[in-house]
Amino acid sequence: MRLKALVCASVFVMLVCDTSASYAQDSTRLDQIVQSYVDDNNFTGAVLVARDNKVLLNKGYGEANREWAIPNGPDTKFRIASVSKQFTAAAILVLAERGKLNVDDKVSSYIPDAPASWKDITIFHLLTNTSGIPDFTGFPNFSAIQATPTTAAKTIASFRDKPLEFTPGERFKYSSSGYVLLGYLIEKISNQSYEQFLQDAIFTPLGMKNSGYDRNATVMAHRASGYTMTKAGVENSQYTDMSLPYAAGALYSTTQDLLRWQRALYGGKFLSPQSLKRMTTAYKDDYAFGLDVISSAGVQEISHDGHIQGFRSFIGHYPASNVDVIILGNLDGRANTPLMQHKLAKVAAGGTVVLHSERKEIPVAVSTLKKYEGTYRLMGEKYTLEVRGDKLWAGGNGKWRWQQLKAESDSVFFYEHLKDVSVEVIRDNSGNATSIVMHNLGKSYPAPQWVD
Repeated sequence: MRLKALVCASVFVMLVCDTSASYAQDSTRLDQIVQSYVDDNNFTGAVLVARDNKVLLNKGYGEANREWAIPNGPDTKFRIASVSKQFTAAAILVLAERGKLNVDDKVSSYIPDAPASWKDITIFHLLTNTSGIPDFTGFPNFSAIQATPTTAAKTIASFRDKPLEFTPGERFKYSSSGYVLLGYLIEKISNQSYEQFLQDAIFTPLGMKNSGYDRNATVMAHRASGYTMTKAGVENSQYTDMSLPYAAGALYSTTQDLLRWQRALYGGKFLSPQSLKRMTTAYKDDYAFGLDVISSAGVQEISHDGHIQGFRSFIGHYPASNVDVIILGNLDGRANTPLMQHKLAKVAAGGTVVLHSERKEIPVAVSTLKKYEGTYRLMGEKYTLEVRGDKLWAGGNGKWRWQQLKAESDSVFFYEHLKDVSVEVIRDNSGNATSIVMHNLGKSYPAPQWVD
């Protein structure tokens, strides 16, 4: 019995050591991924990655305030922009569970003076961005009004009399107007301010002590400043009065608080199973209630990102691997700001990724490259591959500037200066190209041969 106990104890120690070593290895790799973006001046902020009940990475990068050289950390508070929408959606579902509304109710039943064009718009349409109400952030005067304090009623007045862009429920079009309207409904139905309702219904019960409605005038400990990357370098971001984004994007939080939210929401500790299912079921264009529900290569991602002057955010949950990825940044302005979430999620789930700096060019015979020459239809435009000397070049008219490709294998090529872009050649049995696929920032874009 003693020998058996010793063997079991030894096996347990080995398993613990192996698990600890695995977590440490994952943490190191995750940190390397984020640091590669920091080194390229593409990211400053805080990142948290968790798998099951283990936090693999929770770290700040760069500075929360550049003028005082104050570093970002896990307790830094960032504006989360449109990630706020899922909290607005959850608040609506809380009211539904309390019997105060039905998601399928018409908006006009709560707003007696609603315009006639809204007669068929339901709360469901607002939640799923299928109402047809035009997005006020796309109006010509939007930039001019960002610094002006306002109210939800005034914002609604700016779009209420504009024609609908399509019949409600007909199609999807992202609209922050719908989420401002949802915040207004929350206030009317609950008899509380949007800010107070979220505090009482979500933040306080879940112990989210570092989350709330952002007010410019508030003196807030550990608040990050927002910065923009310009041709001249890093500058302070444009001032935005947070009364404008309101229920569509005015919340702040930390990585740690958002992990509490993820674990409560997807762990079934906040909403009923029926409400959670409805919130996370996509309606049109992979959009549910304040959440994108996307499946790629058999992996489901429930997520949302956000962007407001000086800040970028992403929060994603991967049910199959029980991985959570939270990225809060205080630097924007890059024309193609690379996204880290796909790499972080893949490594956290046990996969491997190759960083741009780790890609190695290999020689490929010119005779092989010649089989890839041709013009392809990529994102609606001509994209041409041609051999120059012993290298493959890609480009064309419009958006595709001519650049040399480097071979990572005999059928996969990468750009030297485009970090997360690669071109894969699809070949027939004779090795001739039949089509190509561009992998760009975690998304794949098939391109068949161009036919005039």
